[in-house]
Amino acid sequence: MNKSLRLIVVLTTVSLVSGFVLAILNKYTAPRIELNQNKALSEAVGFVIPDKKTCDVRVIEGLSFYIGKDAKGQLAGIAFVAEGDGFQSRLKIIVGMDARFEKIVKIKVLQQAETPGLGTKIDNDPTNKTNPQWFSEQFCDLAVGKEITYVKNQTADKSKTQIQAITGATISSKAVVDIINQAIKTHRAVYLNKVN
Repeated sequence: MNKSLRLIVVLTTVSLVSGFVLAILNKYTAPRIELNQNKALSEAVGFVIPDKKTCDVRVIEGLSFYIGKDAKGQLAGIAFVAEGDGFQSRLKIIVGMDARFEKIVKIKVLQQAETPGLGTKIDNDPTNKTNPQWFSEQFCDLAVGKEITYVKNQTADKSKTQIQAITGATISSKAVVDIINQAIKTHRAVYLNKVN
């Protein structure tokens, strides 16, 4: 057997064995990954709708709504996942809204891989010892009659629907604002149109 043919046989065998091993590992780990993702999503819904005791999932026009109800069965809030591009990664944020889509209750970043030490502050800012979640907490109880805007190097005015951008991570801050604005607009239109 010549050298080229031997190399092809060895590479083909290694590729087949590697593919087989990866397929088996995927079959074993995929259900666990999905279970962990569903658990994290369920916990996040509980975080952004703190008064919920039960949660129903409703899909309307391809959009998923997590409808939280309190102990009396009354609507406690509605959550949905907002996704979009950040500075260098895909951002996935769960947004909890009041029943009329007039106010954000809370948000939580589910997925991000922004620049370490800068863009990652959209989720957790270790440099802020008193409140590492200061960025996402700006969205708590934020009225959204108009679009959210951001300001740099100054204090945000909640009455004007403003949040303060992260110094050195303006693009990530703007991405969060844009993603949430777009998701609220889309989800509000679909949900209120179907409910009313």
